[in-house]
Amino acid sequence: MRSADERRIKTKRELQAYLLCSKMASSFYRVFLVIISLCVPIYCVSPSCPPSRGSPRLSPTKSTPTSQLSSSNINFAFRLYRRLALKTPSQNIFFSPMSVSTSLAMLSLGAHSATKTQILQSMGFNLTHTPESTIHQGFQHLVHSLSVPNKHLDLKMGSVLFIKKELQLQRNFLDNVKTLYESRVFSTDFSNPSTARQRINRYVEKETKGKIIDLIQDLEPLTAMVLVNHVFFKAKWEKPFNPLYTSKRYPFLVDKRTAVKVPMMHQMEQFAFAVDSELNCSVLQMNYSGDTVAFFVLPKKDKMGQLEQALSSRTLRKWSHSLKIRWIEVFIPKISISTSYDLETILPKMGIRDAFDKNADFSGITKKGFLQVSKAAHKAVLDVNEEGTEATAATATKLTTKSKDGSAHSIICFNRPFLLLIFNKATGTVLFLGKVENPTKF
Repeated sequence: MRSADERRIKTKRELQAYLLCSKMASSFYRVFLVIISLCVPIYCVSPSCPPSRGSPRLSPTKSTPTSQLSSSNINFAFRLYRRLALKTPSQNIFFSPMSVSTSLAMLSLGAHSATKTQILQSMGFNLTHTPESTIHQGFQHLVHSLSVPNKHLDLKMGSVLFIKKELQLQRNFLDNVKTLYESRVFSTDFSNPSTARQRINRYVEKETKGKIIDLIQDLEPLTAMVLVNHVFFKAKWEKPFNPLYTSKRYPFLVDKRTAVKVPMMHQMEQFAFAVDSELNCSVLQMNYSGDTVAFFVLPKKDKMGQLEQALSSRTLRKWSHSLKIRWIEVFIPKISISTSYDLETILPKMGIRDAFDKNADFSGITKKGFLQVSKAAHKAVLDVNEEGTEATAATATKLTTKSKDGSAHSIICFNRPFLLLIFNKATGTVLFLGKVENPTKF
């Protein structure tokens, strides 16, 4: 008995190629996605942060501290996305909101007064209803959950503090970053900025398996601490694409006047799919071999702005409840994107102001000297190919899928700007979020 894919292949030559590629797939595919987030140099200044075929739930199945943070973390991800979209219009966007929020939460451990309040409130936490201890317990559970080995998924997140040798840390801060965030701490000689920069960059390059190089471009002699959070993610599609069907026949429409040629992957399979008539977009969910899924969201022409403004945890819940398994013919471009962001220009606009100026209060880190955040660097690399990637409550608005009988199927072609979201179901966490404006721009 031949499979459905084989029955659709009409010629003997096509069938032979299909069978050959199917045999090769298990050992041939390789994919990476890597992220480094929030290198935070703090300067001393004078006294004047099992596979499932259904739709994802937005929180873990059991009630855990992480589940209480899920909505706040998701909404923070979308708020940060909108800020990046405003700063870099018509450009590719890709970052790890999980990495940024984990770094900020970790940084808040050493913050006091308004500095602490601004950090946590900007992350979406209502400190009246959510005690600070609950927030950190949630992140502790998140960090631990993502560190558990998984034979289906290569996901590794870690934090490290590079501390100036002369800097005397508060014992409570040091104990908390190690216990809650499983952070490593290295004494570093910042009097030689070049040597310190090389040491940090070598560490980052090693932890991300060579995907992130030269994260830190420069350091100053006054640097007292550098906080680095790194995430490495590698996963295979549950239903990989056949490389023989990848072609450049389909142009990608960057805008109304520009089209570029890009390898377009192609397959027809059963995927979770929905049409959001309210937001004028189509939503495709593709599963990885692990407890992680990818959402590809394609807005109608000229509707990207409307979609971006509506992104929220509620929107994601609405999609997850509405997705239905059906036959879909999919065209998705192969992607290789690298992005870098200076978050010190973004985070103050989101409410984290004092941390970056003379009003900073990081007396929870050290009582000797005044500290402020001088740099928040975030760098990400995304690769999507035939093998894979490295990347709810009921609502009044319903989504519908256009059902068809028999062997008929829907077709969705991602040949114009679209959103990509990589979501971990076990923790209810957005691992990576981005927009593909031009897949040929590296």
